Amino acid sequence: MEITLNHYLAVAAVLFVIGLMGVIMRRNLLIIYMSLEMMLQAANLTFVAFSRFDNLVDGQVFVFFVITVAAAEVAVGLALIVALYRLRQTTSVDALTTLKF
Repeated sequence: MEITLNHYLAVAAVLFVIGLMGVIMRRNLLIIYMSLEMMLQAANLTFVAFSRFDNLVDGQVFVFFVITVAAAEVAVGLALIVALYRLRQTTSVDALTTLKF
């Protein structure tokens, strides 16, 4: 059995839907953040799959830049989550609905 483009796209769709459900259903900031990263990796898998099956490197180069930006996003996002946790002693989204201190 040969792995086709449809197999890669199906895996990417499943990853994206799992990430979307995590963002919609969870109330913990860390879980939401991990779900967003899962959605980003599903998009990266799609870029690499199309790049591989079209015999182009454009998608792989784009994924390289996306991963670079995602690394910076992780640093800033985790710093914000740690700062909010130190301030409110919780990572629940319900407790962080107001910006009032």
